[in-house]
Amino acid sequence: MRDLLSFTPQLLFEDNHLLVVEKPVNLLSQADHSGSPDLLSLLKDWIKQRDQKPGQVFLGLVQRLDRPVGGVMVFAKTSKAASRLADQVRQRTLQKTYLAVVAGVVDPPEGTLTDWLQKDHHSNTVRVIESGVPQAKQAILHYERIAVHANKSLLRIQLETGRSHQIRVQLAHCGHPLLGDHKYGQARNLSGPALWSHQLQLQHPTLREALLFNSLPPKTKLWQDFELV
Repeated sequence: MRDLLSFTPQLLFEDNHLLVVEKPVNLLSQADHSGSPDLLSLLKDWIKQRDQKPGQVFLGLVQRLDRPVGGVMVFAKTSKAASRLADQVRQRTLQKTYLAVVAGVVDPPEGTLTDWLQKDHHSNTVRVIESGVPQAKQAILHYERIAVHANKSLLRIQLETGRSHQIRVQLAHCGHPLLGDHKYGQARNLSGPALWSHQLQLQHPTLREALLFNSLPPKTKLWQDFELV
């Protein structure tokens, strides 16, 4: 059940066309079969109450973050913005950058991971498979190791594609699972995964100006060993 009275989003930017917020961890991006609270519905209700709108609130979902992942998210407040941002997603000009803490020392310190992924909708898990398999989707990410501490690496990751669970699955597949990731193999009694939507760069849908939004993860146990800037 939504708790509208206690929900106030952490706004990063808002105008007539865009709403940029920091998504809390353990909150769905949009509604699913579970009936759990989701950010899209909470934001619609919040806008409706704040602006005293009599009808339905339009708010377009541009990107999704996994339920346990927090950080920057953008929403479209108009159909024109939704269409133009969707074009940027398709053309891969909307740039998404993440921070992640993984097990082990990642070597080489920078590189590109390219895999083919397949989702099992029944178990809500994703696995790496061979190319050419039906329903396989190509997944590409670029990473940079920016710090190492106690056999853990802090990575900056830029997504070229936006597949379900992509970062978590690709890093686990190459032997460096995210800390705290109960689903893909490196939990160690931590509440995770240690993955955060750090930066979002896009073109304003009407003004055509370049916009950059930033967010940093909280100083929880997952992140406390690294200086985050």
